[in-house]
Amino acid sequence: MTDLERIGQRLVTGFPGTVLTPELVQVVKEYKIGNIILFRENIASADQLRTLCADLQTLIRSETGHDAFIMIDQEGGAVTRLPESCINVPGSMALAATGDPETTYLAGKLTGEELRSLGVNFNLAPSVDVNCNPANPIIGVRSYGDTPATVAKYAAGMIRGLQDGGVLCLAKHFPGHGDTSLDSHLTLPCVDKPRDELERMELAPFRAAIADGVPAIMTAHILFPALDDSGVPATMSRRIVTGLLRGEMSFTGLVTSDCMEMQAVQKFFGSVNGVLAAMNAGVDLVLLSHTTLLSGKAAKAAAEALQSGKLDRKEMEESVDRILAAKAKLAAVPAAAFDAEQAAALNDKLLRATITEVHVPKAGRPNVGGHPLCLGCQVYRTGLVGNVVDDVQQSFPVMMAKALGGDGFTTPIDPSEDEIYEWVRRAESYTSIVIGTYNGHLHPQQLELTKALAEHSGKPVIVVALRNPYDLFPLPESVYTLAAYEYSARSTAAVADVLLGRHAATGRLPIATPEQEAQ
Repeated sequence: MTDLERIGQRLVTGFPGTVLTPELVQVVKEYKIGNIILFRENIASADQLRTLCADLQTLIRSETGHDAFIMIDQEGGAVTRLPESCINVPGSMALAATGDPETTYLAGKLTGEELRSLGVNFNLAPSVDVNCNPANPIIGVRSYGDTPATVAKYAAGMIRGLQDGGVLCLAKHFPGHGDTSLDSHLTLPCVDKPRDELERMELAPFRAAIADGVPAIMTAHILFPALDDSGVPATMSRRIVTGLLRGEMSFTGLVTSDCMEMQAVQKFFGSVNGVLAAMNAGVDLVLLSHTTLLSGKAAKAAAEALQSGKLDRKEMEESVDRILAAKAKLAAVPAAAFDAEQAAALNDKLLRATITEVHVPKAGRPNVGGHPLCLGCQVYRTGLVGNVVDDVQQSFPVMMAKALGGDGFTTPIDPSEDEIYEWVRRAESYTSIVIGTYNGHLHPQQLELTKALAEHSGKPVIVVALRNPYDLFPLPESVYTLAAYEYSARSTAAVADVLLGRHAATGRLPIATPEQEAQ
């Protein structure tokens, strides 16, 4: 192999649109880029995705002589890339709420089989971050829970299921993204904990995932001074990637980076410099997920670094050997038959098992009556890991009103005091109030609306957390609360069935309430 062919195996690029672009063809032909990452913007339908993946493999095989890894972030729940016409399983915290680790295996196998049938062969999931910081703006429901034991217990099934479904998977974001209040897509977070605390909390699920045979691990763009005090994030740290992960933790699989265009790298170090540092740290697959031509610049810089000795040639060859061995092993696994109708029925069953009754007032679950008022903001992009919101946004209150036979009104993400007062006044003519919150613990005016209606409307109030269940903890005792874990038409339908008495909410919170933490 030439130097560019070796380097191309270690790079992953993205591109805009639903067909091959001239820029993508150029970097594959010129720089032998060997791997692709897809986002929602690349996917219009199952048939289109299947054609696109076939075209990508044809292009990359012809130019590199090897299969491509075609990657996707199909975590389920809040982070999904497949369209609604496909099967999007519930997210991590939702699946853990079922109380049965078998659900994560079933969800993983279903996801793996569907992705493989579409031509995607590497799912960048699951997150094994422990969401021990409720103020975390980017993990939350993407985590199985707030203890290492919970995360390890449920992640094991997902890892096994995805592999049995025929795709590669990984554990992310090493050494752990759960205890940050900042988003590494936007800035450079720091987890400043002693090593012994990191061992007990952050590192424990990764050790368990390695023991469970996870084939890959993704690094985080976060500073961990107790692990490396040199001022570089984990992705760029040789002490963390080679010393800790490869050495102390004996991990022999693939190491991938998170996207090197995230501001944690781009703003503080520069993306191309970050790529070279990540390779030098021991990262096998380095992601440049959005700017196609940037992968060519990175490949050129890496080739120069390899020639000058700034990148170690023996380590380069060992890394490429790991990648090609994983590709060969993956290609030897035949794709299983995927029955979309059967998968949809199973997925609906899984989803309904996740709906969680968090608080029941002394008077019991309220009757919504014949004319409920349904309120809540539209779905919006909570962070750069989420999809760009479609022009036709989903509205929980509109969907819920249709299901319950009431009126639905979309409220702002942060309703003003005047708007809150107006809704209290207008609530007089309704039989009950159903409110959907979406990251209300980070947008407290949503919770102020709920409190005002509970205290002054005289009507039964029901609150549904459409993302993080932390929204539900500071509400008055009189409010009936449910955790749905995701903002979608299907979760809204499942919640409506609970409120109408058609289905029981059997889920249990996989995180501690403030009362439990105080004990």
